[in-house]
Amino acid sequence: MGTVSLPDTWAYALRLPHDPRAARVARMTVRAVLSGHGRLDELDSVELLTSELVGNAYRHTGGPASLRLTALADGRLRVGVWDSHPRIPAPFGEPPWDRAPLPPADADSGRGLGLVPEYADSWGGWPLGDSPLGRGAGKLLWFEVGGARTPRTPHRCP
Repeated sequence: MGTVSLPDTWAYALRLPHDPRAARVARMTVRAVLSGHGRLDELDSVELLTSELVGNAYRHTGGPASLRLTALADGRLRVGVWDSHPRIPAPFGEPPWDRAPLPPADADSGRGLGLVPEYADSWGGWPLGDSPLGRGAGKLLWFEVGGARTPRTPHRCP
């Protein structure tokens, strides 16, 4: 009888309703998935950044969000969060397209996405255009950690 070898790559997806508990559910999911796959070195940073992205999706949209965790063959972990709003916040966007700036350091709120350059190895985002129903399809924001270290710079596409 042969042995079973676990794959190096995997993906998990979670649909999140517009609910104030969505960030907590996303954190619990990240913790379960990364713990189950022995990726504890990245757990704290991935949990933090995922919580920020999902929390922003709740605060700035009236609809659901989706979370996708993907282990890539080279050891990187990619986290993507989709929501229904097309505006790309800093630091994910690239001028001149629709970019929301980071708030000042002394602002009472809104500084969470500024953690992305501190904890992620790469990140990016893009608007998803129009849906067949004539409404905006929202945006996808993503970040990566782990694998071969590269300069920490934003990218438009993964």
